[in-house]
Amino acid sequence: HCQSIMKARTGECLVIPADKHACVVGGSSLGLLETPDNVRSGEFHSKIGMFDTPEAAAKMIEERAEFEECSMQATVVCPLEKADFKPDVVVLVDLPETLYWIVPAFTFEKGGRVTLSTAPFQATCVDSTIIPIQTGDVNFSMGCFGCRRTTDIGRDEMLVGIPGPILENIVEHLEKLYEKPIKKARGL
Repeated sequence: HCQSIMKARTGECLVIPADKHACVVGGSSLGLLETPDNVRSGEFHSKIGMFDTPEAAAKMIEERAEFEECSMQATVVCPLEKADFKPDVVVLVDLPETLYWIVPAFTFEKGGRVTLSTAPFQATCVDSTIIPIQTGDVNFSMGCFGCRRTTDIGRDEMLVGIPGPILENIVEHLEKLYEKPIKKARGL
């Protein structure tokens, strides 16, 4: 999933059936595949060296947001301007300062704070896709081991997932914010 998100940044549109997802961790969280035993037990992630014990890694998997196993058939990923459908989620990859402005756009009407949920793994599949779809809230991720290892995401980039149903409001709020706060903060 992370590779397809990064390919969409270059203009590609992809329909990826369940059996073509290369990452079983992402594929299982997205409801495309069953979660392999070595992933559920924590063995897979602890062998990478990111957790002290398999139990610690298993806790990450146990607590992750996920879709029901084998409930999905494919993922469709494309640049927003090429989407001929209403997206469930829009994932942005950019510099932290740029993505920061999603926070005031999200809180523009209702106020409050934005709470993010992330882990050392699953930045695009769980953090930026599933959580926004399930909660209806934006969610930020600093990236993860997998996407940093297998994609061209920059060391200085991060991600945000915006639920499709609130995208129009986010854009409207960004336009209002640009008129004064964004220009002022950027010295424009």
